[in-house]
Amino acid sequence: MNISENRQYHISEEELKQIQAIQQDLIQEVARICRKCGIHFNMVGGTMLGAIRHKGYIPWDDDADIGFLRTEYEKFREACKSELNHEKYYMQDLRDTEGYRWGYGKLRRKNTEFIRLNQEFMPYGQGISIDLMPFDNVPDSFLARRIHFFRCFLYRKLFWSEVGSRSEKNIWIRFLYKGMRLIPMKQIVKSYQRFIDSGQKKKTRLVRILTFPTPKKVYGYERRWYTQLQPYPFGEMMLPGAKDYDGYLQVKYGNYMELPPIEKRKTHPVSKLKLSEE
Repeated sequence: MNISENRQYHISEEELKQIQAIQQDLIQEVARICRKCGIHFNMVGGTMLGAIRHKGYIPWDDDADIGFLRTEYEKFREACKSELNHEKYYMQDLRDTEGYRWGYGKLRRKNTEFIRLNQEFMPYGQGISIDLMPFDNVPDSFLARRIHFFRCFLYRKLFWSEVGSRSEKNIWIRFLYKGMRLIPMKQIVKSYQRFIDSGQKKKTRLVRILTFPTPKKVYGYERRWYTQLQPYPFGEMMLPGAKDYDGYLQVKYGNYMELPPIEKRKTHPVSKLKLSEE
């Protein structure tokens, strides 16, 4: 299962099925905690697309996306401290995990590894995971929305700078990333938390993951896509998703029922894969 660092490991079809099975186990743990603690979550991104188009995983997909409005995400993060099965799983978040540089959380399976290519040096565990996506308010006014969009872009680049300073092919952009990475991470996290808190004063029509790109000319997604939910089959599970799945998926993917060309059906590049204890 192991391969030398900085060389891509090619995941087989059987290994992909095993990754998906582990991720479904992680999703079930999220659902268990949320049921027990009264926390609302829903499928987003490719997981929601898979539920509608394939009744489960997109066949070539190697990740899963679970969304929460910010208040629900914070409830889940807190609940994990006492309710998560810590013998099998661990959760990562900017505030809790040293060296973690993403604006959303991850729930990972212990005793596994899914080391992203060019991220081998990152100082935190990289077990097989699912993404836990917090959705924050997007301002209602056009001008404030544009400023908000630019700030989201800046934070995303600041978080990425540790990787970009080593892997970016354009020498000038790599130079910019090297400058960004000199800013202490604790300072960036504190600033980012203030940015999050400043947007929580009132409910807005649109929400988004602050450090995750949106489709072109899209500033955010309708709040109702995260509050007006119904269950959908996802493999052997029934999971909540947007009642207006068509509206959501059209904004997110366009003609979402059309399969992409074969050359675009790719998994994330990894340099090391470990599916269980050896």
